[in-house]
Amino acid sequence: MTSEWVALASVGLPASVWAARAGRRRLQLSRAKHPSLQGHVRLARRIARLLPGYSYDEAMFFGADGAPPDIVMARREGFGRLAALLAQRSPRSIAATTRLEPMVSDLQFIKAYQVPFQYARYLRSHLQVGRVLQASSGVFLEDLDGHRYYDVAGSYGVNVFGHDFYKRCIEDGVARARDLGPVLGAYHPVVEANVERLRRISGLDEVSFHMSGTEAVMQAVRLARYHTGRSHVVQFVGAYHGWWDGVQPGVGNPRAVGDVYVLGDMSERTLRVLETRDDIACVLVNPIQALHPNSGAPSDGTLIAGDRRATPQRDRYEAWLADLRAVCTRRGIVLIFDEVFVGFRLALGGAQEYFGVGADLVTYGKSLGGGLPVGVLCGKAALMKRFREDRPSDICFARGTFNAHPYVMATMDAFLSHLESPAVAEAYRHEEARWDGYALECNRRFEGAGLPIRVGNLSSIWTIGHTAPSRYNWMLQFYLRAHGLALSWIGTGRLIFSHDYTSDDVAAVADRILAAGAQMAQDGWWWHPAEATTKSVRASVLREVLRVRLGRGPA
Repeated sequence: MTSEWVALASVGLPASVWAARAGRRRLQLSRAKHPSLQGHVRLARRIARLLPGYSYDEAMFFGADGAPPDIVMARREGFGRLAALLAQRSPRSIAATTRLEPMVSDLQFIKAYQVPFQYARYLRSHLQVGRVLQASSGVFLEDLDGHRYYDVAGSYGVNVFGHDFYKRCIEDGVARARDLGPVLGAYHPVVEANVERLRRISGLDEVSFHMSGTEAVMQAVRLARYHTGRSHVVQFVGAYHGWWDGVQPGVGNPRAVGDVYVLGDMSERTLRVLETRDDIACVLVNPIQALHPNSGAPSDGTLIAGDRRATPQRDRYEAWLADLRAVCTRRGIVLIFDEVFVGFRLALGGAQEYFGVGADLVTYGKSLGGGLPVGVLCGKAALMKRFREDRPSDICFARGTFNAHPYVMATMDAFLSHLESPAVAEAYRHEEARWDGYALECNRRFEGAGLPIRVGNLSSIWTIGHTAPSRYNWMLQFYLRAHGLALSWIGTGRLIFSHDYTSDDVAAVADRILAAGAQMAQDGWWWHPAEATTKSVRASVLREVLRVRLGRGPA
């Protein structure tokens, strides 16, 4: 071999070794992704841009599944009765919502995506729902027409202890902070007590205050990157961490995000990625995923078949978090628990106590504000520091005009004082068993009535799943509203109970679900071809989309 060939080989061999190693790491990362579309965010974004928008006409609205004429007729008549009932019951609430809708983009979005998009236009034209309320009391909400509904929307998770409790927190907080008023920049004296209690609850050293859970997560991720010097965030398929670009790499974010790895939850392959990569600053965990690992928030807007399930796996998820904790510790990766949604609902010490696993940084929000908006980050001192004394220009900036607002701090004090009650501590010890028992009894009743629905729960957070491969499972939300339940805009995918519900209240909610389900069955919505399966229904929808894409129409 000539000297030139030796020189070339000496350069080429290391390059080939490097390329082989890089290839293995890339393959390892790809294998750690969940096989669903949600696990491949770039592909999901491309498909979302290609998906054609189209709407069913009246015939398809009632017969998209090829139902026979008698079933189609039952659906038409049932739909007409349901729409008339809702309109006659709440004309003032519906009128107020209709006036607001052209001026409030949130309402427009909600109305467009409360059902699968093919059905939305016809539904909007023929069935109206009021979204303006005037009062709350106990477990009830009251619309502008004086009608009361059991609240299973839960104010997006804020309402843990009941509306009356948060009203008292706000009243106490306003009285406590009145003398100082909305003075910002300085701190109200109550902040000290809040910080001490949050340190005890979280088991961590320091606290920073923000105005929303999204902001708290933003600060947690920024601090993790600052202190590790690494670029990438790991989050799990389906997990929600706020609407900030940096934790929403898939559909819904117009900007492509290149520094987030979306990996499979409860996966050994994910652990191997964490063990071998050097660019991971932090891992984000939303503990609600224990209810539906590797799946997003279960919205009726995406319910096109019968494949929605909620299968709580506390023991397995607890073991998974312990493994995650161990590998993060070994690799110097910051473990962040995003407890904005579940904090103070699962246990007095939140998900850390519930699963028996400690995090490096923990975010809180929602209920912690005592009814007012708040975000909080608790963390280890070494991770919370925002500057370097040896490099004074190298800072990790985070400020906010309304952070630690006196009124919010005072209502938070009322909330945290409530948690210190021995009666509350005792109640927490029994909450999981209580709500598991309620869910078990409801499922027994649903099965006994022959209804194709079952509930899964993580404490007082419930999801209604379906056992029938119907194209119309999403219609249940409107029958539930007609029978006196107030749901959030995602419908039956998330029922959030407050802990002031009694066994009689839960039984009354179950009664209404049973009545709504029976009426829905009578009106033909749960009919499906005998040979239909969830897989076949999804395949038929895909073929329909392709026909529209090719300009042939959905039918």
